[in-house]
Amino acid sequence: MSALSSSSAGDSGDGGGIALPADPPGGRRAVVVWGVGVAVYFVAVTFRTSLGVAGLDAAARFHVSASALSTFSILQLLVYAGMQIPVGLLVDRLGTKRVLGLGAVLFTAGQLAFALSPSYGMALAARALLGCGDAMTFISVLRLGTRWFPVRRGPLIAQLAGLVGMAGNLVSTLVLARLLHSLGWTQAFAGSSLAGVVVLVLLVLLLKDHPDGHEPGHVPHQGPAYVRRQIAAAWREPGTRLGMWVHFTTQFPAMFFLLLWGLPFLVQAQGLSAAGAGELLTLVVVSNMVVGLVYGQIVARHHAARLPLALGTAGATALMWALTLGYPGERVPIGVLVVLCTVLGACGPASMLGFDFARPANPPERQGTASGIVNMGGFTASMVTLLAVGVLLDATGDDYRVAFSVIFLLEALGVVQILRLRGRVARIERERLVVSRVETWRKPVHR
Repeated sequence: MSALSSSSAGDSGDGGGIALPADPPGGRRAVVVWGVGVAVYFVAVTFRTSLGVAGLDAAARFHVSASALSTFSILQLLVYAGMQIPVGLLVDRLGTKRVLGLGAVLFTAGQLAFALSPSYGMALAARALLGCGDAMTFISVLRLGTRWFPVRRGPLIAQLAGLVGMAGNLVSTLVLARLLHSLGWTQAFAGSSLAGVVVLVLLVLLLKDHPDGHEPGHVPHQGPAYVRRQIAAAWREPGTRLGMWVHFTTQFPAMFFLLLWGLPFLVQAQGLSAAGAGELLTLVVVSNMVVGLVYGQIVARHHAARLPLALGTAGATALMWALTLGYPGERVPIGVLVVLCTVLGACGPASMLGFDFARPANPPERQGTASGIVNMGGFTASMVTLLAVGVLLDATGDDYRVAFSVIFLLEALGVVQILRLRGRVARIERERLVVSRVETWRKPVHR
């Protein structure tokens, strides 16, 4: 945690190494407060990804087909994606603590309801409630980081938040999967919901929106016109749109795999045991955590590395999926699957780079809205992929090669949009950097 608590000045690689006077100081109190926020996010991700290790059990429990099973995750992501801009607006207006607290209540209620649902319809409603609460967590945690830590720490803080989220995924693949098979459906999901109660208590007792002396400016309530202006202003920024397409292109190739279809693919199409498939899913999560630390450090020092990292990750992901799906014969060698899962681990950290394009393009009072737009990208792509894979599996008699080929269409769309916007964003960022350096040079030095 030393990287978080440090507040010493340093070169960020983009010319913005010297923190502005209004920068939050960081320090131990910031680590504690931010830690509570990411603990809430950790639990939310654990609940979100819990279906990824229970897909086959859910199909048997509710007697549903592949497309109906995918509806669980699709509905959850539909609610999540649809809530991103409203949540961004709420965070900008109400602050982190209120929105994060409401999210914790909702995702805990959703997890408990999912445990007790006797029917497919009630289980769907429970996942929708969980998705609504989950949607309120990540943007709130991003805002918490910008309020408590210096700007130069932004890329590293965001990657660390994503790393903690993937640790929640690790809990799903290692702990919840074992509880599910040893205790049964109701006990495993109901017991896990207690974690939501714990983090809610911590949030109420310890979390604070911002350090003393760093209160944000008051934005008067202006009704629907204000909302429209916030969204329109954030969308007009090319950096916001580029961030959204980076998130869109890089997140979904691993998200749909971890969230639902990885376990069935590895067990049914590749003939692995449930334990062996779980180990490969765990590898994705571990790789994500390692790559997240590396990407965060690289971007903190070399801001220009954002786009090469994002495009490189997208290219490597497409290459490994092409090798896996195009491999001759029914079974893919385990070595190829290991490399695939290792590369998929880079997708989460690469998607976090999208926020690093939107952050400098928008003023503080619009950060939540811009982050919501960016976050919609990957989850929209994941939702489309989940739906398409489920439909194609039913239509082709569980032909995973055909069903998973939808990955390439969405990646191609995203890369085209990234290449279209990158020049404009680079030009605007250079102009802003020049202006910032001139203003810094003109300021009087007080000794």
